[in-house]
Amino acid sequence: MSKGTVVLAYSGGLDTSCILVWLKEQGYDVIAYLVFSNLGVSQVFLKVKKKREIYFILLTCTLHFNSFFTYPSDVRKLVSAMIQCPLEVRALRALIKGPRGNDQVRFELTCYALYPDVKIISPWRIPEFYNRFRGRKDLMEYAEKHGIPVPVTPKAPWSMDANLMHISYESGILENPKNHAPSDLYLMTKNPEDAPNTPDVLEIEFSKGVPVKVRHLKEGTSKDTPLEIFNYLNEVGGKHGVGRIDIVENRFIGMKSRGIYETPGGTILYHAHLDIEAFTMDREVRSIKQGLGIKFSKLLYNGFWYSPECEFVRHCIAKSQENVEGKVQLSVFKGQVYILGRESPKSLYNEELV
Repeated sequence: MSKGTVVLAYSGGLDTSCILVWLKEQGYDVIAYLVFSNLGVSQVFLKVKKKREIYFILLTCTLHFNSFFTYPSDVRKLVSAMIQCPLEVRALRALIKGPRGNDQVRFELTCYALYPDVKIISPWRIPEFYNRFRGRKDLMEYAEKHGIPVPVTPKAPWSMDANLMHISYESGILENPKNHAPSDLYLMTKNPEDAPNTPDVLEIEFSKGVPVKVRHLKEGTSKDTPLEIFNYLNEVGGKHGVGRIDIVENRFIGMKSRGIYETPGGTILYHAHLDIEAFTMDREVRSIKQGLGIKFSKLLYNGFWYSPECEFVRHCIAKSQENVEGKVQLSVFKGQVYILGRESPKSLYNEELV
């Protein structure tokens, strides 16, 4: 007898792929819900279709350029918001999620904010589940036993989260902070040492703080839609090895974790935006905005997007961007972004006073 129907926040990774089959073993009917954020959709879907899910709701998302280095948190907020659709349409009350780290908090806070009556089930808090699966090795053995295709293999023993903004890597051999990342880990960016010996010179145009156009000054290539801009900057930045970082971060749940990130396009935009902002924004407003940016990043990282304080901070930051308009010329070369010049009709720079 079925225990009922649940919606699984499904990523296609090791945890949720095993959780999907485990839920069916427990007698649940499962709706596996996926959100693709414009990166490798076709490749991911081809792999996903081979698994044993019931059906999918696919949504391709183009996100606003508002929080460059908190994008994993932003995606969790987005997925949580979108997942209310199958819950409401089918009058369901149970949501299954796989994350154990910060993502468990992000999913729960967002889902409860939008759908207070939902029951959230986290297998990693269920004794029958965590006693059976003590770690990634147990999950990989379970996947092999049940013929579940997963992206984690003994040759690539780490987890990966890929989206439009970046790819993040953690767990497995990366859990030892002393271990160097294998050279074959990186998928979006070249090793800067192997990057071209000729820089790419770009011009990025902003309106109210948002990038609206990118132009290659030598080749004449021009992109003017959000998705085209981001994909193009990912391509250029990736070619030059821009946006690689290896960090230890403080999670909301109280632990430190090691993460490796590739953010090529976002890194280019970040440097360009900082420059045009300094050129057009009042000094005191910029000082306050920088503090609000740190506060906003913390709120988003910890899952408080729908809190009143986060709404207030977002409005303040949006207000600060009203005069952030103009063009930035920059060079992308061997892992670095070099600002070359800038211009703006709303510049506060006065050559007569220099």
